[in-house]
Amino acid sequence: MTLEELNNQILKCEKCALCKTRVNVVPGEGSSKSNIMFIGEGPGKKEDELGRPFVGSAGKLLDKLLGLIGLERKDVYIANVVKCRPPQNRDPLPEEVDFCREWLDKQIKIIKPELMVLLGRHSMDRFLPNHKISIDHGKPKRLNGQVYYPIYHPAAALYRNGLLEDLQNDFKKIPKILEIIKEERINNKKGKEGKAEQIKLGI
Repeated sequence: MTLEELNNQILKCEKCALCKTRVNVVPGEGSSKSNIMFIGEGPGKKEDELGRPFVGSAGKLLDKLLGLIGLERKDVYIANVVKCRPPQNRDPLPEEVDFCREWLDKQIKIIKPELMVLLGRHSMDRFLPNHKISIDHGKPKRLNGQVYYPIYHPAAALYRNGLLEDLQNDFKKIPKILEIIKEERINNKKGKEGKAEQIKLGI
């Protein structure tokens, strides 16, 4: 199955009550061949209107952050934990995350990203439960062979003073993390199974 075929299936999803309040499903967008996948929480008002991820104020900041490391949206893949907007931008419910689990897992399986950048606590909870974004942001972790990189959600940096600098600094580490992943792939290092192992950046 191609990513386009999968996303066409996602567009028809009616697994949970969010299908009754959404305007558009927001599967994700970007390059299916990217080695980086950004995963946020869920669509907001603007994303719901346009059917595209990160197109509001947080999306504009994400574009600027990508530019810091010489990337554009077309160079990465951007998705969310849930594919439909929760009403009034409330947090997604656990059952809504569970219903969308299949879709996100299939996207990851097709893209096979070397690095999954987890934008905010809801995304981090999906892959790295029992971790705290305030403690673990900017610290890449390998779990079952996959490298995850939790950082603050761009929306948080827009509304909380002091987080923007943290977010910029964390973004600037991404090229180094990819370099380490490449070196470790050559050395066939997979990490410990079943336990998140922090990757030392040396910077």
